[in-house]
Amino acid sequence: MARPREFDRDAALEKAMRVFWAKGFAATSTDDLIQAMGIGRQSLYNAFGGKQDLYREALAAYQRGTISGHLRRLDSRASPIEGLYELLHGLTPQDDAERALGCMGVGSVSEFGTGDPALVEQRGKAGSLLGTRIADRIREGQGAGEIDPGLDSVQTAAFIQMTMTGLQLAARGGAGSEDLAAMARFAVDRLRKG
Repeated sequence: MARPREFDRDAALEKAMRVFWAKGFAATSTDDLIQAMGIGRQSLYNAFGGKQDLYREALAAYQRGTISGHLRRLDSRASPIEGLYELLHGLTPQDDAERALGCMGVGSVSEFGTGDPALVEQRGKAGSLLGTRIADRIREGQGAGEIDPGLDSVQTAAFIQMTMTGLQLAARGGAGSEDLAAMARFAVDRLRKG
């Protein structure tokens, strides 16, 4: 019996994630994955399980990376309102290759909806972590006099997260970076005090 070829699991997962990111779950074949990952079919099954198991793991890796990036941008400015703008503006990559790929998290909602409880829970945890920190920054902005104190911080955080989804979809759809930046600024300006 031949010994399975060793491979860099993290690098293979990254390659699979990019295929799912670009094509979506339904349009990605097992052959697409093994070709991109540079591993055999049995190695894929042994290391990751089936295609849906691999997708869940790729989505979790994607979410870890994107949530940490979102939090970095959100906290990158001393001004809470400018941190919120950086959060939104950072969703519009200048690199055309990245813009064409779009958002795997939004894609998972489109493809699976609420039909996969494990994915729903995974998305919920990621969204909750980010939503909590956005609400914190909103309250900081209210305390600093930058953000309208009459706004409910939790509802406003939900508005920001929905705006994030819209910007990601628009970026994938080909909206220009200047237009996306203007929409990010428009959304944040709605929060300003009086």
